[in-house]
Amino acid sequence: MTSKPKKSAMWGRTFPQGARWDNGIRHSAMWGRTCLTVCALLLSASLAFAGSPKMSKDLEGKKASGQVDVIVQFNQAPTAFHHEKVLGKGGKIKRELGSFKGGAYTMPAARLAELAADPDVTYISPDRPLKGASTTVLDYHYETVNGPAALAQGLDGTGIGVAVIDSGIANVPDLTAGNVVYSQDFTGQGSAADQYGHGTHISGIIAGNGSNSSFASDFYTFKGIAPNVNLVNLRVLDQNGASTDSETIAAIQTAIQLKSTYNIRVINLSLGRPIFESYTLDPLCQAVEQAWQSGIVVVVAAGNYGRDNAAGTNGYGTITAPGNDPYVITVGAMNTEGTADRTDDVPTSYSSKGPSLFDQVIKPDLMAPGNLIVSLYFPGETLDQESPTNEVPLSLYQTNGTNASSGTYFVLSGTSMATPMVSGAAALMLQQNPALAPDQVKARLMKTAFKNLVQSATVTDSVTGQTFSVQADIFTVGAGYLDIQAALANTDLAPAAAGSALSPIAAVDANGDVVMATNGSSVLGTGILWGTGVLWGTGVLWGTGSGTDDGVLWGTDIAQVDGVLWGTDSLAEDGVLWGTDIATDDGVLWGTDSALMDEVGVLWGTDINQNDGVLWGTSIPSIQAAASVLHGDK
Repeated sequence: MTSKPKKSAMWGRTFPQGARWDNGIRHSAMWGRTCLTVCALLLSASLAFAGSPKMSKDLEGKKASGQVDVIVQFNQAPTAFHHEKVLGKGGKIKRELGSFKGGAYTMPAARLAELAADPDVTYISPDRPLKGASTTVLDYHYETVNGPAALAQGLDGTGIGVAVIDSGIANVPDLTAGNVVYSQDFTGQGSAADQYGHGTHISGIIAGNGSNSSFASDFYTFKGIAPNVNLVNLRVLDQNGASTDSETIAAIQTAIQLKSTYNIRVINLSLGRPIFESYTLDPLCQAVEQAWQSGIVVVVAAGNYGRDNAAGTNGYGTITAPGNDPYVITVGAMNTEGTADRTDDVPTSYSSKGPSLFDQVIKPDLMAPGNLIVSLYFPGETLDQESPTNEVPLSLYQTNGTNASSGTYFVLSGTSMATPMVSGAAALMLQQNPALAPDQVKARLMKTAFKNLVQSATVTDSVTGQTFSVQADIFTVGAGYLDIQAALANTDLAPAAAGSALSPIAAVDANGDVVMATNGSSVLGTGILWGTGVLWGTGVLWGTGSGTDDGVLWGTDIAQVDGVLWGTDSLAEDGVLWGTDIATDDGVLWGTDSALMDEVGVLWGTDINQNDGVLWGTSIPSIQAAASVLHGDK
């Protein structure tokens, strides 16, 4: 079927094995071409721009002539009266968006400023294009996140609805007819069946029952995290993996409307696009917040731009929308190294890192396996046509199996693949305790996340041989690595009110200290992240400090720096954020303190002795050295 024309692809396309990136993620300069640089972000806590404060900056240049597709946000859900404001300026309704405080329209570009001046209009943005986020070894993702512990307790997601907003779901053996309880197409192509291959792969990670790898000859079974959930199939990505904001917002609205009918408690969004404005204005972010406030846990991919150094930031500041929203659970990707032992796992080199543009929200919130993940496909879908070598051979999981394709299983990489693992985990938690509010699910997942991660590693592109350094820092791995067993065992409750577990914001206080602002959250305390270091403003942003530098952001400091963000400090450092401190550290945020045993504030990680401020980690009575090993992305 021929698709309607789409604009250029944004982040998040699922890329097959054998592309330029080691694990199937092709390099793209799009982030660097379309977004403000992280340098600008770090130099200011808020970015102002010229033009109307009620109209997105990326509408500039479209004011002269021609038609433009826009999303107009009003001060209430639009009525005929509000629609007329657009129609009266030569516009047409493109799509109504339910109770969302806005609609999608096509209108003359020359009338945009006039519409923005209307007091009932709060913000106008383009209806932006959007894509899915996503080559043969056993990935062992089920084991590394302690998935078997759920089945041991009889938890399989029964009764919980998970809305998969993606490219649709194909009819495949490992998804029983009972799994998919509702389907709807938002692409205009007339079918909710998957033609691209992304949504089927995502759905298998959530709910695959492993039936085609459960025979006597099979020595490994590919199971979903919550194999008995009810899937609500809302197709927004076409056969090329493309979509728009308005299609996605319409699907989110539908999930909200169907919440009671199918007990939809989780939305999975393994898709996204670059950030163009604050999350408080972005219509996609406003839509996911509305779902969250309606009682639905929203899980979003972080993006695949961790290798993008176009802004000179080594991939920091590349989180995508709507993963920049502080309400939602934003997920980055880990590499299992092809083992069931999670202690050797490392962040993938392509997983997008925080903080977010404009708002400096500390993201991602959580990590899950996303490298070379085996899940479901239907032969002939677009991704299969592009990369047939990603088809899993029978020999991977069958005793004496041949190299013939299984016809059922396919390998993909990306934060897209990590996201449904967290969605499945949330479904298990809600089956166990249906009374949990979204903020309670988020806080519990973050608190119980595995934090004894390899702190730094070098990974190698298996195709080009290019090497990348990765670190388990707060802007790369958030609160840590998904641990389903620990999350199900935990009984702590955050407040149930929406916004109780907002992701924190990185900021600089009046003293020049870098702090973690609570952003209105009642879960995280306010405190100095590290000593008297400077994250942005004065001082060296990155590079090498040679003496009394006020704030090396990354690199190696030689002497009396006030605040090395990461790396190794060699003298009297006031506050190593992560890594290993050698001397008189009084505030390791992440990692291991190695000296005086009088550490006053480990935020997450491992404290050696007399810690009086572990937020998420574990205080232990003896020194545990930080691991630093080399691993290659495979």
